[in-house]
Amino acid sequence: MKHTHRTFFFLSCITGLLAACSKPEPAGNGTNGLSYSCTGISPKFSTDIQPILTGVCSINSNCHGTGSLNTGGPLTNQSEVSAKAGRIKAAILSGAMPQNGSLTQSQVNAFLCWIDSGSPDN
Repeated sequence: MKHTHRTFFFLSCITGLLAACSKPEPAGNGTNGLSYSCTGISPKFSTDIQPILTGVCSINSNCHGTGSLNTGGPLTNQSEVSAKAGRIKAAILSGAMPQNGSLTQSQVNAFLCWIDSGSPDN
């Protein structure tokens, strides 16, 4: 009987730790209610995307900086982001990224429209 209680307690603790280390799943259709529009914008990596990376993803968040071991690894330059563009887009739309904080609608538009345009190095 004691062994059963210990096992239950141990599994409860592990479940609690895993839940505490993950961002909640969005409700609804998996897009977290996010939509975006590329009408009238032509985002550029250097002026639109790099500031988002620096402010939200890599430098100021400590999530995807140089040497990051987080899922997705470092996201500090165009080639790193371009190589993972599809996964990044899905993570933004699902609400999984950014894990700490959020993006404004204009940041979502810029990032996703830049990805949709082929993630150019501009």
